[in-house]
Amino acid sequence: MTIGIISSALANSETILASDHGSIVSINLFVALLCGCIVIGHLLEENRWMNESITALAIGVCTGVIILLTTGGKSSRLLVFSEDLFFIYLLPPIIFNAGFQVKKKQFFRNFMTIMLFGAVGTVISFCVISIGAIHFFKKMNMGDLTLGDYLAIGAIFSATDSVCTLQVLNQDETPLLYSLVFGEGVVNDATSVVLFNAIQTFDLSHIDSTMALQYIGNFLYLFILSTLLGVLAGLLSAYIIRKLYFGRHSTDREVALMMLMAYLSYMLAELFSFSAILTVFFCGIVMSHYTWHNVTESSRVTTKHAFATLSFVSEIFIFLYVGMDALDIEKWRVISDSPGTLVGVSGILLGLILVGRAAFVFPLSFISNLTRKAPHEKVDFKQQVTVWWAGLMRGAVSMALAYNQFTSLGHTQLRGNAMMITSTISVVLFSTVVFGLMTKPLVRLLLPSPKHLTRTLSSEPSTPKSFIVPLLGNEGEPEADQNNRNAHRPTSLRMLLTTPSNTVHYYWRKFDDAFMRPVFGGRGFVPFVPGSPTEQNGHQWQ
Repeated sequence: MTIGIISSALANSETILASDHGSIVSINLFVALLCGCIVIGHLLEENRWMNESITALAIGVCTGVIILLTTGGKSSRLLVFSEDLFFIYLLPPIIFNAGFQVKKKQFFRNFMTIMLFGAVGTVISFCVISIGAIHFFKKMNMGDLTLGDYLAIGAIFSATDSVCTLQVLNQDETPLLYSLVFGEGVVNDATSVVLFNAIQTFDLSHIDSTMALQYIGNFLYLFILSTLLGVLAGLLSAYIIRKLYFGRHSTDREVALMMLMAYLSYMLAELFSFSAILTVFFCGIVMSHYTWHNVTESSRVTTKHAFATLSFVSEIFIFLYVGMDALDIEKWRVISDSPGTLVGVSGILLGLILVGRAAFVFPLSFISNLTRKAPHEKVDFKQQVTVWWAGLMRGAVSMALAYNQFTSLGHTQLRGNAMMITSTISVVLFSTVVFGLMTKPLVRLLLPSPKHLTRTLSSEPSTPKSFIVPLLGNEGEPEADQNNRNAHRPTSLRMLLTTPSNTVHYYWRKFDDAFMRPVFGGRGFVPFVPGSPTEQNGHQWQ
């Protein structure tokens, strides 16, 4: 009896050790592949077609083929796809860094257009794709798909891939387009996730106008509270670092506190079922406006590169895994007897994505242009085509939502579910590679020269330090110019309606300088600590 128990324990320990060894081997290979993606991406830096997302996808697919051959067709993956891995660990640094380094003046100048595209546009795309899926897929041999599945398909494929798009466009060369595509991508991801979660919770057997109103109210509730949570987390970090000034003893502490507070905002949003994407994005904006200026010079350099590096590695990790998972033999085996159906489903989905995006980009651009007075602030037709095209790519958010809806722990044996997973993989690969490859040439073909665009559409500096431009401010202007602008600033209601952007910027700056910066710090309001690197600048604010 005792010998049997000991033998069983030894066998279990050997199994655990073998499993641990296999995990270590997989992690080693995956890290080596990440290094390979970075090296190859550097070598292809000057290529007008390639970017690191496509490089990582290609390497992932090639690696999957090799693993598939070496395992005798049993597996193509080193790691099992996990929604938690994506939403909890990989997505937060990407979204936070986007908010931390975005040109806030451009972002908020186009805020209403971004909200039109990101929120209203996503709902329009969701409706087009869902209705199209119901119309076409019910006529095909798709297996048993419920109404909830069809609506989930609309949410899954209305989520654009802001990660790949941001690598294609340049913030300095095309500031207006970048702010629109980037801002839409963040709001789009948040709206898609809210839509998807609403489908899981609402009773779809009784759809009526009350449910629609409930969804609208729920979205506004989530958007406002998620934004406020991110802003409060950023302000709290700024206040703590300004008051305690960790840099007098250790710069490591202030860097660590910034990172942990940013991540805490994301996890708190998840805990309260808010939109964590919006929370961590606005936390990044507030931290770059206040907290970043309160730390020592060395910590500023450290945080800038640390956040950018974490975001970069997370992006490469996602695309590398998506490439490998594309050849997961289990899902392809289930639908191996109907390749024509797979091609048809993938083609229909791509068509619905094209139509769904066109259904809101052009009409909403027209509406947005009605509110813009200056010709250079309007989104012309060529720019609308670029925005439409740049948002056609689908990526990891679509993959994660599809796995949530159509698999159980990454596995499925149901024909309809397997068809949707493989179709999602096909659409993600095709859209990222084909649309991604053609975006750069399309931008160069449709748009004026970068110098002309930068001169007419952006007054912000194009240096790597451009992300320190404060919220809605014009810190780069000489003091005399600012005083001159202030002296001639109209304050009548008529001018407020005709030039709302400049007027709002002006009053925000007055409020920020008078109330926010003295409390939370920021550019020009640094802590005064004897012997600190900021001592020389601090006395002027005492």
